[in-house]
Amino acid sequence: MVVRNAVARARPTATPRARGVSPGLPPRRTEEVDVTSRERLAAALRHRAPDAVPVDFGATAVTGIHASAVHRLRQDLLGRSEPPVRVIEPYQMLGEVDAELRAAIGVDVVGLMPRRTMFGFENRDWTPFTLFDGTPVQVPGDFRVSRDPNGDLLIHPEGDPTAPPSGRMPAGGYFFDAIIRQPPIDEDRLDPADNLEEFSLFSEDDLAWYERRIGEVGAGGEGVILTMPGTAFGDIALVPAPWLKHPRGIRDVAEWYVSLETRRDYVHRVFERQCEIGLRNIDRLAERLGDRVDAVMLTGTDFGTQRGLFLSPETYRELFLPYHRAINRRVHERTRWKTFIHSCGSVIDLIPDFVEAGFDILNPVQCSAAKMDPRTLKREFGPHLVFWGGGVDTQRTLPFGTPEEVYREVRERIEIFGEGGGFVFNTVHNVQGNTPTENLQAMFRALRDARGTR
Repeated sequence: MVVRNAVARARPTATPRARGVSPGLPPRRTEEVDVTSRERLAAALRHRAPDAVPVDFGATAVTGIHASAVHRLRQDLLGRSEPPVRVIEPYQMLGEVDAELRAAIGVDVVGLMPRRTMFGFENRDWTPFTLFDGTPVQVPGDFRVSRDPNGDLLIHPEGDPTAPPSGRMPAGGYFFDAIIRQPPIDEDRLDPADNLEEFSLFSEDDLAWYERRIGEVGAGGEGVILTMPGTAFGDIALVPAPWLKHPRGIRDVAEWYVSLETRRDYVHRVFERQCEIGLRNIDRLAERLGDRVDAVMLTGTDFGTQRGLFLSPETYRELFLPYHRAINRRVHERTRWKTFIHSCGSVIDLIPDFVEAGFDILNPVQCSAAKMDPRTLKREFGPHLVFWGGGVDTQRTLPFGTPEEVYREVRERIEIFGEGGGFVFNTVHNVQGNTPTENLQAMFRALRDARGTR
């Protein structure tokens, strides 16, 4: 297959090293000159000390803020709540961080996200909606929900209420969980094509949409991160395919994990074809977007738990590493984009493999997980990886700590990860909807103080 040739070519021929680092040169400080947000991000991505740590809130589906928290921030920082916040990622109910709020927070990065949401419809035809906590928001016109007898919200793929629901938000909840719609598995008829129906080459309409959007999102002088569809191999957030009306193949999360051991040939066949399509789509976007993009999120597949890995390093190296090498190699051959991997939990035992695969950026940097000590991460992997995240713990400190504890942790993480560049500030994954506003204010105050601004 084509992908096997690409995988073979992508095998490293030398020990991984930090790209863009010039040994022996002192960090370059630029406080005396005006620096754009994009230049600030570029310096950090090159492992050079920028004038200030670049900040991301809202540029990807794993570095966002829940719509309820965005609503309160707009009230506190901007003195307004109209028009209502747009929910731009309905699976996690993430709110749009618009230009005015980005300026108030000090955000340096904007995102170029896929054309369609996790439920298969586009962000357009905005309509009013009220969340369980009373927050008024705007949702896309095809955001169509029904209620079950328990009061839970059920959402339907592509906004089609005649299709079985693919997501459930429990009554009083803040976001959706995927509904598993696993058809009976007949081992004799199991076909990898069934797990490939969501992957296809970009149409001309898709490419035109990306070209139009890059002109819009890059207009403010910020850095740009692209979320690349179709290159997240085995992402369990995507396996249930909540955007498909009638998904086929292996769609149950537990069954997928079992398949990593019991159906490896099947998984390889899925990944091989997925990789072939992904490589061609990378080529197409590279031609259309060129140097207007600074980084690309290639995968959000989680490999870690709070205590360790979901799978052995050997399984990662057999099932995932070849395809990660191939897509990283293609991005680096065709563009100047830095490549971004999101993987939650205790992944320290896989970080050398991530570097070998060619990834430039690690997110969310879950320092609360086992062995993920920030000083150790920076010392051992700082020359090789940019840490995008890890700025404050979203499981304990930000939601449950005092404002003073939040402030101290943010300043400490900036000091550790920001030394010499190689750090983009974001929380450990998305800011949740019920996070106390005073703690968010403490986080932003710490960022301002670290930058020496008011």
